[in-house]
Amino acid sequence: MKRREGEGCPQKNSADTAQDRELSASPSSPVIAAFKVFQQELDTKHDKYERLVKISRDITIESKRTIFLLHRVTSVPDAEDVLNEADVKLDGVRQKIGQIAEELRGEDIHQFHRAFTPGIQEYVEAVSFLHYIRHRSLVSLEEINVRLVFVRTEKADAKDSAEALPLGAQVLTFQVTPSDYLLGVADLTGELMRMCISSVGNGDIDTPFQLSQFLRQIHDGFSYIGNTGPYEVSKKLHTLRQSLGKVEDACYTLRVRGSEIPKHMLADVFSSRTTLIDPEEGVV
Repeated sequence: MKRREGEGCPQKNSADTAQDRELSASPSSPVIAAFKVFQQELDTKHDKYERLVKISRDITIESKRTIFLLHRVTSVPDAEDVLNEADVKLDGVRQKIGQIAEELRGEDIHQFHRAFTPGIQEYVEAVSFLHYIRHRSLVSLEEINVRLVFVRTEKADAKDSAEALPLGAQVLTFQVTPSDYLLGVADLTGELMRMCISSVGNGDIDTPFQLSQFLRQIHDGFSYIGNTGPYEVSKKLHTLRQSLGKVEDACYTLRVRGSEIPKHMLADVFSSRTTLIDPEEGVV
């Protein structure tokens, strides 16, 4: 006797299927509870990421203002006042970096690195620019990190008195990564090139030759890195070569034609010559 199709096989009733769906979708379901935990973790991470982006933007803005201020040293009689004002601005930037250190407390820095790396690179550029103007040398990564130690004092409100009770001081540190340091130094070369042109316009013919030697040393250092460094370095190395080429061109003009051109016209000559440099060409 031929068995009919489906006979002898247990089949689920539609009511049983609907009941299973209700059980899986109920608030007490372990699957729903687990995904709610995942949702809270992701929301917390995204909120922290957005806060770090905002802090990084503030650091970038203040660091750029500090760089613009430092360019005035070539045109003021007392450069020390400008440098002291730049120190005050950088102290404010460090307080912003302290906020990043607080946000990253107990977190994996690599998960949020892309959120604040633009601001840190701009800060490195500003600090290295100030350090070069004062000491005519390149600031090291250790010298930058030693200034990024913050002490936070936590207090608890007293119930029976209006004063707060100190719980103790907590030390927070922020470490600039080697990649952020390298990219910040690469950006520094553009500011040194602008400093060279403005120095010549103010009659200073010694600074361009110092800058040329310093930029050549930075270029040689980046050349040693090659393809072993961050991939962004190869992009900024082209800009570094352009800046070096403009400074060397200015030194060449000073050495060969400096006696023929009046000092007040040197800046105009350099500005017109640098515009003729092919942007696709670099220093070999």
